[in-house]
Amino acid sequence: MPLLEVKNFKKSFSQTPVLKGIDFSLSHGETLAVIGSSGSGKTTLLRCINFLETPDEGMMYLDGKLLFDASAPRQSDDEIREKRLHFGLVFQNFNLFPQYTVFENLCLAPKLLARAGSDFKDQKKKIFAEIEEKSASLLDRVGLSQKKDAYPCRLSGGQQQRVAIARALALSPDVLCFDEPTSALDPELTGEVLNVLRSLSEDKVTMIVVTHEMGFAAEAAERVIFMDGGLIAFDGPSKIAFGADCPSERLKTFIGSVSK
Repeated sequence: MPLLEVKNFKKSFSQTPVLKGIDFSLSHGETLAVIGSSGSGKTTLLRCINFLETPDEGMMYLDGKLLFDASAPRQSDDEIREKRLHFGLVFQNFNLFPQYTVFENLCLAPKLLARAGSDFKDQKKKIFAEIEEKSASLLDRVGLSQKKDAYPCRLSGGQQQRVAIARALALSPDVLCFDEPTSALDPELTGEVLNVLRSLSEDKVTMIVVTHEMGFAAEAAERVIFMDGGLIAFDGPSKIAFGADCPSERLKTFIGSVSK
């Protein structure tokens, strides 16, 4: 059974269709790269999956359970917040809290979430200690233990993005999503972030990566979705997408244009 299923997602803005009927599934531990030209609907799709936009039509299932149905009554804000926890989202521009240290950025959301637990009052010290231990481990995982007490303004762009990845992992999402995670970085810093993504892929973290980095999509993603004009024009193994025998001429043209 797929971990995530998206069925017939459609979304328009001001009568302009952006998603025109998107269907795909994602398996446990799979890395899916979503590529395509600007305006093809990649970011809108990611935002719909993360409940930051509401599709006009369509359904979404997680582990076989209905998570979203556009035809059902509108969900409450509390329901949306709860369902959003299934997904971690790393943005283009980091979005770290500048008033908090790196370590505090990682601990903040898990601690706030823990306060709602029924056993929080009796287990506060233990719960917070576990959160802090996990946060320290995640910082080590992205190679930033030495920056634990630094503020975001003291970090390079690549370091800030690695902190953002660790922060997304701190809530243990079912699916980790990335929206062009290297687009705001220069080539040297891009390599830092891509190395972390490759490591996560090797560890079988389930990921959807909207990216313009064709090298990453070819090497680290098992599957590639190529979006064109609000539709999926190709969905298949990365080896086929980037191989000489790729069946999609439009995809070949796109890869050739961005690889120059």
